[in-house]
Amino acid sequence: MSLFDLVFGCSHKHCSFPITVRGKLRRSEAASVTGTYVVCLDCGKEFPYDWKEMKLVRSKPETSETPAKAVPILPGHRAA
Repeated sequence: MSLFDLVFGCSHKHCSFPITVRGKLRRSEAASVTGTYVVCLDCGKEFPYDWKEMKLVRSKPETSETPAKAVPILPGHRAA
């Protein structure tokens, strides 16, 4: 592992060939999204993969479109 990786993290440029999981048992989080995933050969992280689009997909949808809910502050308490 290089100093660059320690400071900035892995860039995930070297990935395995897409792997498709047949059974539903022992399915990783990445494989549970589309059934197919790739693995970064440098750090070992798994990413969901879409065969139809031939690209990585996001494992969780972005929540930036929905506004954040306001949390009420009880009397006598201060917000952090």
